[in-house]
Amino acid sequence: MKEVNGRWQRRIWSAGSGGRRGRLQDVSAHATGVIASETSRPGAVPLDGKIARTALAFRGYDIANHGRSPELLAHPIFGPVVRSVLAEVSELAADVLGRPVDLATRVESSAPTTLESFPDDVAMIVAMELAQLRLLREFHGIDPAEARLTFGYSIGELSALIAGGVYTTEELLPVPLSLAPDCAELATDTTMGVLFTREPLLDEDEVRGICRRIGGEGLGLIGPSAFLSPNTALILGEGRTLDRLEALLPDELPGRAMLRRNPNRWPPLHSPIVWRKNIPNRAATAMYGVRGGTTRPRPEVVSCVTGEASYGPDNSRDLMIGWTDRPQRLWDAIESTLSAGVETIVHVGPAPNLIPATFSRISNNVSKHVNNKMIRRIGSDVVATLSRHAWLAQVLPAKACLLRAPFLEHIILEDWLLARPVA
Repeated sequence: MKEVNGRWQRRIWSAGSGGRRGRLQDVSAHATGVIASETSRPGAVPLDGKIARTALAFRGYDIANHGRSPELLAHPIFGPVVRSVLAEVSELAADVLGRPVDLATRVESSAPTTLESFPDDVAMIVAMELAQLRLLREFHGIDPAEARLTFGYSIGELSALIAGGVYTTEELLPVPLSLAPDCAELATDTTMGVLFTREPLLDEDEVRGICRRIGGEGLGLIGPSAFLSPNTALILGEGRTLDRLEALLPDELPGRAMLRRNPNRWPPLHSPIVWRKNIPNRAATAMYGVRGGTTRPRPEVVSCVTGEASYGPDNSRDLMIGWTDRPQRLWDAIESTLSAGVETIVHVGPAPNLIPATFSRISNNVSKHVNNKMIRRIGSDVVATLSRHAWLAQVLPAKACLLRAPFLEHIILEDWLLARPVA
């Protein structure tokens, strides 16, 4: 899950599988294993005419959140637009937090991410994701609203809803910003672990059951924060609860599961730990007091709360309340995206890493387990056929969509914007 600020080389943390230890891998921003070879020069990849077959993927919060934002801000043509968006969101954040906020200065200085800066980083991530889309629309004439669908991991789902017209920035962003300081405070006694198994599937009910039993011992709150793949879950726990989880694994999941600690401190979003500060109830009170939320998103948004395109004109508030303490279903959201027949994934935000890495693992695993010549023939036919006949995606076996993963084209939007000529 580790996203490290970089320009052309990214450091991607992999939990590993089959008993291997987690590792750091050097991965090019344009060669993550699923990005087609012709995209090694991002400016060479056209988006014109492709947007209707494209999914926009928004990144979430991580330990580094700048990416190439300083370059976009310093760009002689893009800079004024980026600065304008950062100024608008800075003013909004300052009103909510009751203190000065200067996101442009934060970007220019590449200020490091800390628990104290968590609210500012939330605002900055959303601002830069919206700024990138505005640059795409204003300078390249490509309307993000014409995309097939969008989805976002964690904070990224907020950007997807704003981009989809369900809420304005002024309506939605104050809610998570007002809760962010308390989430950061909860991180001081919270540890993240990556739970993964050698077997193909990690039973969600078993994971939740073990966490409930540990909580019943009075050691603190613990629960899954995200399901990244069928065999990988992120667990957030207070105090010594992760120690207890690790001690129980040989009996509860004998010979099958391992827990690897993450050394960083993470504000416990999407976790029962937020109950300590009554964050779901406060989010509910705030969400039901804001305007907006009564239109269907355009493009439609695949929610990581449900793993499906669940947003309609009447339920966005309920989903946003669940967003606070329900684990992120990233794997389900990716499956839904693959099932939709998209051909291109545009990764929005500063230095996106987790979602590209997840697609990379899917692609690599599919390629390893199926004969390469066979998968190329099947996959190319599937891509073309699903694009022409959307109904076919709905009647094929659900997991057949994974065969398409090696044939998707991936674009890192900030790299693409900086590489393309601008009049």
